[in-house]
Amino acid sequence: MPVTEVTYLVVGGGIAGVTCVETLAILHPEETLAIITASSLVKNVSNVSFFAKTIVKFDVNETEASSLMRIHPNLKIIFDSLKHVDTHNQIAYTYAGDEIKYKVMCICTGGVPKLIRDSDKSKRILGIRDTESVKEFQDKLKTGRRMVVVGNGGIASEIVHATSGIQKVWVIRDDYISATFIDPGAAEFFQNTFKNKEAQPNQKTVIRRHVFTEEDQVVSLNKDLKSAALGPDWYRRLEGIKDDKGVQELEIVYKVEISSVEEKSDKEFPLEVVLSNGRTIECDFVVSATGVEPAVNFSWDKEPVKGPEGGLAVNEFQETSIKNIFAAGDVAHAGWEHAAHWFQLRLWTQARQMGGMAAKAMHGRVVGEEVLQDFCFELFTHCTTLFGYQVILLGKYNAQGLGNDYEILLRMTPNHEYIKLVLQNGKLQGAILIGETDLEEMCENLILDQLDLTPLVDDILNPDIDIDDYFD
Repeated sequence: MPVTEVTYLVVGGGIAGVTCVETLAILHPEETLAIITASSLVKNVSNVSFFAKTIVKFDVNETEASSLMRIHPNLKIIFDSLKHVDTHNQIAYTYAGDEIKYKVMCICTGGVPKLIRDSDKSKRILGIRDTESVKEFQDKLKTGRRMVVVGNGGIASEIVHATSGIQKVWVIRDDYISATFIDPGAAEFFQNTFKNKEAQPNQKTVIRRHVFTEEDQVVSLNKDLKSAALGPDWYRRLEGIKDDKGVQELEIVYKVEISSVEEKSDKEFPLEVVLSNGRTIECDFVVSATGVEPAVNFSWDKEPVKGPEGGLAVNEFQETSIKNIFAAGDVAHAGWEHAAHWFQLRLWTQARQMGGMAAKAMHGRVVGEEVLQDFCFELFTHCTTLFGYQVILLGKYNAQGLGNDYEILLRMTPNHEYIKLVLQNGKLQGAILIGETDLEEMCENLILDQLDLTPLVDDILNPDIDIDDYFD
């Protein structure tokens, strides 16, 4: 098979990969570019709106990969999966035998779901990761009486929130819900939505982050390619599957993990789940939503440096330890010295940021220009919607790395808003803003500028005072 020669090669059709392609289309449209994607559907970002300099809200859509041709006239799309990288000769090999010689390459293969123990023993243990698994979940939901949900991130939270008419046992290893994003106080605020679902009847919840996976299996070109990763509104398919009758039946079991899952033919329910505290739960099926791990499912002639979780370690320009190979999104480990108020969390927000940064650095390498790291890496930000409320996370929103030397300012209006500010030495270090607070720009500036707020501590969350007047 002839060798395809390109200047830029991107592997993966998730947010990081597509953002990289779109950015390169702007920076260097006359150069050749190829993208390897196992799915005919790719992710792209639309309706981008800025709440402040670094706080961005956007929608994630699924679109045909061929639509990328419109933004880059010299784009070649290869529907396959990466098999091997020859870093010495700078050639990438696919399972179908394609050889792509590149000048610079960006690996954006995403993450694969971490499934619970015994997940290979039963088809009743479901991992929600792509459109096929959602269809499978739909079928189970139609006839199910009781399900066990395992995990404490966005997907688990939304499954619990979006399904009704079925008994749910939510098993989490933390001591409060949605620990990936929020603190115990915000968890208590959200738990009222379970008790008072009628409080916000018209507000639907959108997840702003899901997993794009490149499957380990060989993709056969004469068969349908793998199912696309989840779209942002995947959970809407769950609505209406079961009629909402009577009281919401939800039990949350804290600080436990799954010890074993066994199929039983002589019991009322087909599955028996044993928890680490010794308790046994019978159910129809188990939903495993316990996070992702980097998908480095191809071989190399030379192994790059990896992070502790197996991700490809990258510097501030998203370049791995191997020259001319970059990485972005879930597959990457942020190996540079982080800014004081930024840390890595595998979210769509950071996949987009990393993909854009990688494209700028790759372009700089090809044209010989110096590149500076993007300003977005100065401050951790994430904007999403959880349980029907807008959620904005800024900086060290859960006092990450501050030890016990910090102060919290809190304001909560039930069913309306939850505001938490984290201060250290009188300076704002992080914030959680739930609901329409209009405080995001002020908080961003206060974290970046590190102003001493000691004289304002008593007034900063007083709803009768327009705190913005202090900083005009």
